[in-house]
Amino acid sequence: MTQHSSEEAELLYCTVFGSRKFPAASTTRDGILLLLLWASAGGTRRRHLLRLRDPTSHLPEMPGKYTITYFPVRGRCEAMRMLLADQGQEWKEDVVTMEIWTKGDLKKSCVFGQLPRFQDGDFLLYQSNAILRHLARNHGLYGQDAREATLLDMVNDGVEDLRLKYGRLIYQNYEAGKADYIKALPGELRPFENLLAQNDGGKTFIVGKQISFADYNLLDLLNVHLVLAPDCLASLPLLASYVQRLNARPLLKAFLESDAHKQRPINGNGKQ
Repeated sequence: MTQHSSEEAELLYCTVFGSRKFPAASTTRDGILLLLLWASAGGTRRRHLLRLRDPTSHLPEMPGKYTITYFPVRGRCEAMRMLLADQGQEWKEDVVTMEIWTKGDLKKSCVFGQLPRFQDGDFLLYQSNAILRHLARNHGLYGQDAREATLLDMVNDGVEDLRLKYGRLIYQNYEAGKADYIKALPGELRPFENLLAQNDGGKTFIVGKQISFADYNLLDLLNVHLVLAPDCLASLPLLASYVQRLNARPLLKAFLESDAHKQRPINGNGKQ
């Protein structure tokens, strides 16, 4: 049976199961654990494992069952992209230009007359937070019980409140309101710092012991605010560590460092 180093086994383990800590006591050298990891991984994650083993591999990309229809910006879709990437999923981007949108046909077909639209096989879904919750239910990202699920809903609603304020600044009051917004920002973020402190001293996730859809949404919001105000977490050490820790998850880090992410504008008007 093939021999594997503990470092390689740890990388494979973390790729399959996210960034959970590798078991201290293991029998990695006999390859048994690696076979179990391989058996537990779906087709998409097996391709990720093979690419990690051989970065020069030119394995064909298999089309995912998911399609995101949205404008060519991060906007309200980057959190779901981060979730999908970190969970080893593949998806198609159906990019909508303003020329297409202003024709009106696509807008009329949308339930609420707005994007994003998300396709899961033959299932069409609208509203970004509903999409995140749908993915959470399908990928085990909605807490370990009803109590955690309710707390995650609460956190996500808090994220939405701040996202709306950010959107109003960016699209309605950027020049006149930026200074006051940045001044008030640590206070707006303090509730998330407090929630982290209540969960294992802020060493893991926003709720519980496993990553959730609310973590991806909060992380995206924090990342865009760090572009707006690089020092906004200076007085919030738990949030600062949280951002660094989650951004370092192997598959998520690869996505955040990809051209697809970096070349996609944060907002539609160029302000950030």
